[in-house]
Order: sequence, then structure tokens, then C-alpha cells
Amino acid sequence: MVCPRCVLAVKKTLERLNIPYSGVRLGEAVLDTTEVDMGQLNTELQKIGFEIIQRKNDILVEQIKILVIDFIRHQQQNVKTNFSRYLREKTEHDYAYLSKIFSETEHITIEKYVILQKIERVKELISYGELNFSEIALMLHYSSSAYLAKQFKSITGMTLSEYKKSQLKPRKNIDKLR
Repeated sequence: MVCPRCVLAVKKTLERLNIPYSGVRLGEAVLDTTEVDMGQLNTELQKIGFEIIQRKNDILVEQIKILVIDFIRHQQQNVKTNFSRYLREKTEHDYAYLSKIFSETEHITIEKYVILQKIERVKELISYGELNFSEIALMLHYSSSAYLAKQFKSITGMTLSEYKKSQLKPRKNIDKLR
């Protein structure tokens, strides 16, 4: 679950199945009972694009993804925070360990995943048309708009201006980036 609508969809599924819960938040649902048909729940969650994750490493990777997305989406509040320190504090695991588990599971580094998330955020901000490229670069803590432009082109194959002018603005689901 990577957005408030995802949380709402899971809550509605739990309620429809009459499964009592005490909380649902990004990436986690706390059930108030052990009397649950996990097969049925997983089937219903898969219908709306989710799955139950029970393996320790998969749970940790999902937590990292949620933290990355939250960090990118609210980065203006995380003024120049060192990302590896941020992950270490939030997960209480050494960054090298997190990086190893993430890379083994996702076949991409955390750093590359962060870049992909930032590029999707840039696309979103360009689509809104409220900020210029320099403001977007500043908001996402790029060292310069030139560096943002270079990274954007290397990932998308388009310049920022080409993307802005294009009729079709190709976007990716932020929870499916690899």
C-alpha cells in the first residue's frame, strides 16, 4: 500500500469480509483476530492489486519502499536529510544490511529505486504545471536544475522540456518501479 486510497481499499476489504482490525496504514494491517481465512483474504486483496507479505525480508523491502516514497513525496519537510541515516533510523537496521536485502529481492539498488521515484515525482510536478524546473530541482534537493535535467534524460530518454511539451506524458505506477 503506497497511498491513502490504498489504505482505504484495504479497510473496505477487511470490513466487507467482517475481519476486525485495529489499524491499517501504509504497508500494514493489524488484525484483531487470528480467526481469519488467510487464503480468502489474500484472494480478495489480490483482486485489488495487493498481496499478503509474511516473509521477513519481503516485509523489510516493502517497508523500505514505503519509506522511500514517503521521503520523496514529503521531502521538502526532510530538509537535506541524509537518506541512509533516515532509513537506518526508521527501520533500526544498518544501511548496508538494508541495501543488501533490497538488492537481492528487487534486483535494483536502493539508490536506483530512489532515483526512479524522484523522476516519477518530477513527471508529476511537471504535469501540474505549477513549478518551473529550477523550483522542482530545489524541492527535490537536486544540486542544480542542470543535474536534474541530466538525470531525467538518462532515465526517460527525454529532456524536461520535451516531456513537458509531449501530448502523452508517460508515467509509471510508483509501487511498480524497478
